[in-house]
Amino acid sequence: MTVKLKMAANSEIEMLIQARLDFFDDQGFDMDSESRTAIKGSLKSYFNQHLGDDFFAALIVDAGNIVSVAFLVVAEKPASPVFPTGKTGTILNVLTYPEHRRKGYALMTMGKLIEEAQQQDLSYLELRASELGKALYQKLGFEEIEPSRMSNMRLPLLK
Repeated sequence: MTVKLKMAANSEIEMLIQARLDFFDDQGFDMDSESRTAIKGSLKSYFNQHLGDDFFAALIVDAGNIVSVAFLVVAEKPASPVFPTGKTGTILNVLTYPEHRRKGYALMTMGKLIEEAQQQDLSYLELRASELGKALYQKLGFEEIEPSRMSNMRLPLLK
């Protein structure tokens, strides 16, 4: 197997869409075909608008197929003591296909995204870790966030 680590290009948007849907399947999300079609359309639009600007994807490919992938979404907001550059990143969709796990591919894609985050001058990266991925992220230096003075809250707008 000849694998290649790279940042995704516009020509790979269809593969990114499929990897995102595969991630949802891997995580046990149950989507009907109508929801799946709507999400595919939204992803295509999003990736076309944001890839290489404030959205990045690190890939490991073999023979034109994704083996492992990880996404980075950059957010910019007014600077604060918590994020002095005003830019932060969220890691999403870290997926290595089951037949390729335990070969260091997720570590490689995450390393590539961390390099990109440093080039983008981000103050920090955050992610939500599954039990399967937690040890990997700790190995890379991610730390669990202690509760703060502020409470995380969400207002659902779609019912």
